[in-house]
Parts: sequence; C-alpha cells; structure tokens
Amino acid sequence: MHLRPWTRPLARRDFLKGSMMGAAALVGGRPASAQQRGPLRAYVGTYTEGTGSEGIYHCLFDPATGVLRLDGATKGVRNPSFLALHPNGAMLYAVEEVNDRGADKSGGVVAFAVDPASGTLRERSRALSGGAHPAHISVHSGGAHVLVANYSGATVAVLGVDRSGGVLSAPWLARHQWVGPVRPRQEAPHPHSIYPIGERVYVADLGLDRIFTYGWDAATGTLFPLRDASLSLRAGDGPRHMAFHPQRRFAYVINELSSTITSLRRDPGTGGLQTTGTVSTLPAGYTGRNSCAHIQIHPNGRFVYGSNRGHDSIVLAEVAPDTGHLTVVQHHPTGGATPRNFTLDPSGRFLLAENQRTGSIVTLAVDPTSGRLSETGNVLQIPAPVCLVFAPSA
Repeated sequence: MHLRPWTRPLARRDFLKGSMMGAAALVGGRPASAQQRGPLRAYVGTYTEGTGSEGIYHCLFDPATGVLRLDGATKGVRNPSFLALHPNGAMLYAVEEVNDRGADKSGGVVAFAVDPASGTLRERSRALSGGAHPAHISVHSGGAHVLVANYSGATVAVLGVDRSGGVLSAPWLARHQWVGPVRPRQEAPHPHSIYPIGERVYVADLGLDRIFTYGWDAATGTLFPLRDASLSLRAGDGPRHMAFHPQRRFAYVINELSSTITSLRRDPGTGGLQTTGTVSTLPAGYTGRNSCAHIQIHPNGRFVYGSNRGHDSIVLAEVAPDTGHLTVVQHHPTGGATPRNFTLDPSGRFLLAENQRTGSIVTLAVDPTSGRLSETGNVLQIPAPVCLVFAPSA
C-alpha cells in the first residue's frame, strides 16, 4: 500500500514539530510554545455504553482562566475512548473500543472532518481497527497513516489515510505473542499504546511487560522488527502509556499493574531504549488498591505527570536534565474518581484531569517554576470522560 501524504497549504506553525508524541504534547497542530489567543477548542472522548454519554463532546477552553465549557457533541460513535488529531488539525480520528465489528470481531476507527469555523465534526469514513478493543490511536507526523493498538486483539495496526483525510480499510497488522505472569490481566498480549517517533514506532504491551520498537517504512506504511527491539520491564509491571521528552533523549512509561514509572534513555541514532530507573507513583504508606493510567511530560521537559486510579491523584516528578532520572515531589488529588486520562493545555499552565467514574473534568493550575499542581475550582461534568485533545480555535 503506497499512499501520498494528505496535506493542504498551511503556515509552518500549524504543524506539530517532529512526530506525534502520543499524549505527551498533543496540541492540535500548533507548537506547545505558541501564544494562545481566545478560547481553545477541545474534544473529549468517552465510554458510551451504560454511561449516558452521547459520544464525543466538544468544549471550549479559556487559556487565561482554565475554565472548560461544553459546546456540543457528536453522536453515533461507540466508546470513542481515545482520540487523535491529524497534524494539520483538519481531521479527528477516534477509536471505537468494541469487539463486534466485522467477521473478525474487531473494533473500529472513525475519521471526522473538523469544521474550521464551528469545530463541529462531520464523519468522513469508518474502518476496522484490525483487532478487538482498540485502546490507543496516533497519527504519523507525515499525516498519511493512522496507527492503532488493539488491546484485546493482541495486534497493532497501520491504516492508510486518503487524500480527503479518511481512513482506509484492510489495515496492515503485527500480532504480538506470549503471555505475562499476572493473572487475569496478563493472560495474553495486550498492546495498550502506540507512538510513531520519526523512523521508529514504540508499542507498550501491558500483557507482556515489554516495549516493542519497530522500524517504519513510510513508503509502504508498514512496520518491521528490529534486532534486539524488545525491551523487557520487570515482571508484572504492565506498561500502559508512554511519554517522550521534547528532545527525544529520554522516555517514560507508566506501569498500570505495579503503580510505577520507568525512566528510559533513548539512543538518538538507533532509537533503542534502555531502562535507567523506576519510581513509585504512590505516596509512602499507601496500602489501598491502585492502577496507573496516563502519563505526560510538561512542554518545558522538566516535569512528568502520571495518573493513579484508586488513590485518585496525579503524581508529579521532576526530571534531572542530564540523566532524565525522576524525583517524585507531589501527589495531588484529581477531585474525582478514576482519572483514566489527563491533559496539559498547550501553554503548560493547566492540567485537566478526566475522572471516568465520577464523570468530571477538573482543571488544576500548574506552577511554571516548580510544576506543582493546585486547585482552580473549575469543574465540567461529562459522562465517563477518558480522553481530551486540544485543537486550535478559528
């Protein structure tokens, strides 16, 4: 499958610098350092089944005050639990985290065109995700391919993007094998996230306690295995999401099962990863149940944040500039239960925690010097919010 990248004339600032960094610095098509003028548009992915959610919610965010307000919804999509924007901001892609699509009981991917004036979403195309329960989606920086991690399907998939921005069917697939030590969560491979970084693609597999590094063939839109490309973490860690330092020298993976963050050194030439340390996401003495979910790096590269579900908090760790090692400095409550996801606004002044169980998005202020979080009092109620991405407003 050979595809030409889908583009349209844009100013340089409208492109993401480098590659999509997962949720680490997703700012909807403009650099995180850009000065924001007026409200930002945001899209919130949810779980729709049994929650009362209508689908994907449209919001407006005031970058001066941190206030997030509802501005509409797009219906007709099931369990859009993770979203990603095309690098030019003109398309939004959503997974449908289900297992009943097609003969293979797959999940789905839906492509929406973004109206530049109103921000409304118009469905452009649908495709199978290549496996059951797709949990994460990203877009390659070239804009011609969408990448999906299928949690229950044990596959990672690459889908082409046509000239209109729609996703194409018949995805290219890679299937993971073996099992991990923790039952029932590691009874099979569970690719939980996928990140294209230049000529490499990284996959965190919760079921195998491994991070896979693939080579990227842009001409064919396929991945290929690399020698010694599988990095094993500690047995029972359950790696879930990753975040990459702006300079790409370091990376971090949050481990759902062990409630830890593992620091990684990244070779700038080969893209290979090496483990350099691990810190707990929980305060000393905490004995309750917990599982980690999401991780992001502040746009300035100095702070790493991770979410605790059970302790219901955001952990803040400071990054050592020379080594990338982490020092935990704060645990701040999210103001709700089960923060499956959270998002830093493009300026890095606010962190928005999406509390799945209590149906709330809570805005926390970020101290620019210390990275510490504090209350703003701003809360928006949305059923089962589990992902939020920012896009530029008209």
